[in-house]
Amino acid sequence: MFDPAAEIDHIQIGLIRALAGIHRLRIVHLLGRGPMEVRELAQELAIPQATVSQNLAAMRAVGLVDATRDGRAVRYRLADPEILAACDLMRSVIVRRLSALGSLAAAADDMRPRTQADPLQVQVTPR
Repeated sequence: MFDPAAEIDHIQIGLIRALAGIHRLRIVHLLGRGPMEVRELAQELAIPQATVSQNLAAMRAVGLVDATRDGRAVRYRLADPEILAACDLMRSVIVRRLSALGSLAAAADDMRPRTQADPLQVQVTPR
């Protein structure tokens, strides 16, 4: 029996897996500026062209990026600009989460009783 929701879930999992790598996320952000060649991406990322090509192939296989040939040059672009928006949204969620955790950690630290042996309590003795 065909389950459209399950099919969409599998496609989404494939997209998320294809983004699961620091180089791939950085490629998304670079392509968010506009189409680029492998050579340009490799320069920006300071990684070998072969590594960029492998990552682009994986991203292209699931439809994250498209390639356009112009003579000998191949320019890659995001298949849909909303891909960048989705990555930016996730980054915003992470930043808010880290901020909340930082606030919680600061509050917890403020509640800790200070003792003489506390390495976080700095004591300055006059000379």
